[in-house]
Amino acid sequence: MIVENRKAKFDYEIIEDFESGIVLSGAEVKSVRNGGATMTGARVVFEDSGAYVIGMNIPRYRHDSAEEYVADKKRKLLLHRKEIIEIQTKMRSAGLTVVPIALYNKGSLVKVKIALVRGKKKFEKREVLKKRESQLGIARRLKLTTER
Repeated sequence: MIVENRKAKFDYEIIEDFESGIVLSGAEVKSVRNGGATMTGARVVFEDSGAYVIGMNIPRYRHDSAEEYVADKKRKLLLHRKEIIEIQTKMRSAGLTVVPIALYNKGSLVKVKIALVRGKKKFEKREVLKKRESQLGIARRLKLTTER
């Protein structure tokens, strides 16, 4: 796993996920493999020509000699037409959003995991934080008792 969108996992309830390829230049692939990409605030937009990721920031590769580079440009996702139609119908019928969850290597390729998500309410987010806090407290107590 190269980059994970942990903020999206906290803000949204994941309904269904899909694997997709992404169109990147060679320098962008090297920058991603160095761990430079950020996906906070990124989302997937559907247009006539396909699906695109907007808001994913891939910084310029330091050894790249290209003059002009835009770090947060719109990047095309490589999905089959059937998959795009399936995602769009589910998105429209249930009022869902599509966001990128992870960016990772699969062999020599860079893949993006996108997901149909539903936004969590504030009280749901608070419950997650409370549960995480109580589990950390229990783990600390168990660690202290086993060390003695």
